Amino acid sequence: MLTSLALIFLVGLSMAAICRQIKLPRIIGMLITGIVLGPYVLDLLDPSILAISAELRKMALIIILLKAGLSLDLGDLKKVGRPAVLMSCLPASFEILAFFLFAPSILGITRIEAMVMGAVLGAVSPAVVVPRMMQLMDSKYGTKKSIPQMILAGASCDDIFVIVLFTTFVSMAQGGTAKVTDFINIPVSIGLGVLMGAVTGYFLSLFFETAYAHKHCVRNSTKVIIVLGVSFVLVAVETWLEGIVSVSGLLAVVAMACVLKMKSVAFVSKRLSEKFGKLWIAAEVILFVLVGAAVDISYMGEAGLAAVGMILLALCFRAVGVGVCMIGTELNLKERLFCVIAYLPKATVQAAIGSVPLSLGLPCGEMVLSVAVLAILITAPLGAIGMDATYKRLLVKEGDR
Repeated sequence: MLTSLALIFLVGLSMAAICRQIKLPRIIGMLITGIVLGPYVLDLLDPSILAISAELRKMALIIILLKAGLSLDLGDLKKVGRPAVLMSCLPASFEILAFFLFAPSILGITRIEAMVMGAVLGAVSPAVVVPRMMQLMDSKYGTKKSIPQMILAGASCDDIFVIVLFTTFVSMAQGGTAKVTDFINIPVSIGLGVLMGAVTGYFLSLFFETAYAHKHCVRNSTKVIIVLGVSFVLVAVETWLEGIVSVSGLLAVVAMACVLKMKSVAFVSKRLSEKFGKLWIAAEVILFVLVGAAVDISYMGEAGLAAVGMILLALCFRAVGVGVCMIGTELNLKERLFCVIAYLPKATVQAAIGSVPLSLGLPCGEMVLSVAVLAILITAPLGAIGMDATYKRLLVKEGDR
C-alpha cells in the first residue's frame, strides 16, 4: 500500500506539473496517472488501495467542500438564490431528456435504458468544478454577481438530484415502478442535509467559543481534526439512515462549514479555510488519480463514434438548461457562457455509478459504462481547460470596471 501511495503522490504531482508547464489543467495529468497506474493498464496500484478507493475519494471531496463552505458568503448567495436552485436540477434534467429522446435511435437501447444512461451522465463533477470556483472566489473573478457561489451551490446539489433519479430509473429498468416518494426524497434530502449541517455547525462553533472563553486554547490544527471527524460522521449518517429517510451528508458538510464561518470569529474561519486549503493539495491528487484508476479505457472502443455524438448532443441540451436557469438574472452573455462551460465536466459520479447497471446485469450495462468512460475522458478535460482558459475573459474581476 505504501508503494501505491508513493506512486499516486509522486507520479500524480509530476504529471500535474508537466501539464501545467504545457498550459493544460493539472487534473488531466492526475487523471492520466490514474488510468496508466490503474488495474486496466499497468496495474501497479495495490488492490487494498483500490478496495477503499471510493472512501478515499469521498474523504477528498469532504475536504474541498469544507473549504468551500468556509469561504462561501451566504449574503452573496442570497442574491442568486433562484438560479442556484434551478442549476441543481434543470441542466441535468435537460441532459436526461436528450438521452431519452435520442439515445434509443443513436445507441440502440430502450427508453428506460436511455433514462438510466442519462441519469449516470447527468451529474456535473464537484471534484472538477468546486476547486475552480474556490480559486475564482479567492481571486475575486465574477464574485460581484456571485457567479462562483451560484455554480458551487448548484453543483453541490446537482449530484443528489441525479443519484435519486438514477436509483429510481434503475428500479424501473429491473421491472419495478417509480414511486412518488422517490421524487419527494430529493427536496427532503436537501432540506434535512442543510438542517443537520447547520445545527452541527452551530454547536461546533459554540464549543470552540466556550473553550476559548475558559482559556482552553484549541489549536487550529486540532480544530481541523475535530471538524474533519464531525464531517465524516455527517456523511456516515446518510448511510445509517438509508431506507428510513433520505439525507444528504455532503450538503450537510457544506452547511456546517457555512455556519462555522458565520458564528466563528473571522480570523478563526479564515485560518481553518487556509488549513483545509493545504490539506486539499494532497486530497486533490488522491481524488483525481483514483478517479482515473476507476476508468476502464477498453470500453471506449466499444462505445464508438455514435456514443461520442450522443455525449456532445446531450451537452448541447445541458447548455440550454443552464441558459434557462439564467433567465431573469443580471448576467451578461459572456458570464452566461462561462456558466455553461463550468457545467460541462463529469468525473466523480460517473466513475462511482457508471458500472452499477453492468453489475446489476442490466442489458444496457456495458453500453452505459462505455458512454460513462467516454464522457469522463471528453468532458473533464474540456470543462477544466474551458474554465481555466476563459474565466479572465468572460468574468469581471471585482474592483475592475
